[in-house]
Amino acid sequence: MESRSIFLNISPLDHRYSLSEAKVFDDLSSFISEQAAVISCAKAETALIKAHLKMRGKLDSETEKKLDTVAWTIDPARVYAEEEKTKHNIRALVNVLKTLVPGETAPLVHLGATSVDILDTALSMRIRDCVQQVILPVLRDLEAHLCDIAERDAEVPQTGRTHGQHAVPITFGFAIAEYVSRLGKSIIEIERLSKNLRGKLAGPVGAYNGTSMLVKDPEELERLYLGYVGLEPSEHSTQLVEPEYLLRLLLECNVAFGILANLADDLRNLQRSEIGEVFEYFSADQVGSSTMPQKRNPWNSEHVKSLWKAFAPRVMTFFMDQISEHQRDLTNSASQRFVADYLTGFTLAAERMKSIVAGLNADAEGMMRNLNAAGGKVKGGILAEPAYLLLAESGVSDAHEVIRKITLDAEHSGISFFEALQKREDVFERIRAQAEKLGIKDAASFFEHPERYRGLAAEKARSLAAKYRKIAEQDR
Repeated sequence: MESRSIFLNISPLDHRYSLSEAKVFDDLSSFISEQAAVISCAKAETALIKAHLKMRGKLDSETEKKLDTVAWTIDPARVYAEEEKTKHNIRALVNVLKTLVPGETAPLVHLGATSVDILDTALSMRIRDCVQQVILPVLRDLEAHLCDIAERDAEVPQTGRTHGQHAVPITFGFAIAEYVSRLGKSIIEIERLSKNLRGKLAGPVGAYNGTSMLVKDPEELERLYLGYVGLEPSEHSTQLVEPEYLLRLLLECNVAFGILANLADDLRNLQRSEIGEVFEYFSADQVGSSTMPQKRNPWNSEHVKSLWKAFAPRVMTFFMDQISEHQRDLTNSASQRFVADYLTGFTLAAERMKSIVAGLNADAEGMMRNLNAAGGKVKGGILAEPAYLLLAESGVSDAHEVIRKITLDAEHSGISFFEALQKREDVFERIRAQAEKLGIKDAASFFEHPERYRGLAAEKARSLAAKYRKIAEQDR
């Protein structure tokens, strides 16, 4: 076929990203390119020949080897040229294969199959292989980097935030452990669902009409056929494999995509000038702005979020592909082709996020500065919660209101929460005594050091990192 410059391609996946993410793009192309689609269909067709020969007791290793070679070396350009004549993609493939396979096996090409017996089986094969050999390794590498940060920064104090406001202290390792846990579970589910993709050899309505004319046990022929490509049969088929096997996998990929976008948002916001708690790697030659030389934009995190915006909405198409009239219509013929685009966008986002977290650094001084200044003038004011809890535990029924008024006094007076608390000697003494009962060291100075009030943040960060690191290592 005629080749052309990649810069004449329409999709940015095939020019911008094929250059900037060349390695991962090439890896994906091995499984979900158009060439891969033709090869996978050829592999399905040759698997059918093997199944027929096996049922007849005539399959030998030499023939099997020849059939495998034919499938792997088929020329997509030749198939496409034949399709110009037939106006049918699978019939074109069949015509080409009949000229390539050993002569005595040519009558067995496509025997008893309908087009979708080949197409749906081939789709499951290449999506399974793409997920297991490209996408999951990228996600597991990303997960490993997140585990590294969770462990490394398990003790680094940080201000927790809810509704965009300072809440109570945590550690940066704990903040990252959230994504260790969320992404880790999604990885497990993506792997499970990828192993459950199905194929079929059940004919044009799924009732084995054609193959029942060829063999006594059509389901055994189907099992043999799918066994050669590592799949199990769909429990029930029309002309199509039940769409939910693929749908559930794509939906879980979209769940993981959302996790990446959420992480990207968090990291981008923590890099704001007024927050300045983390920073991405920025090379010596990198430019942040065409007009402002000082800029160091968090563009990689923004890039991940942008890819999510472009591809996550396609989940609606996946749902719409569930529906096919009666035993089959062709309303998924175009839309299903874009599954490859979606998986590419998802993988590119994961690869970019991997590079972000691999070079991500926590600004411990910046985090401590924000922690000490949490609440503006109310220095250490994020410790109002433990003050309220200790006061209530000491027997004061309106402890929340008491502490709320102390925070207002600190704000209006321009003093720290600790100083305002000390002004209420009766309240402070109750709190100090209750803290000592709990075994808190240096109870009197506890409210001067917000980093001490972190609950189980460090422990959770370490335990989650250890858990998902072990799972990832077992799955490699």
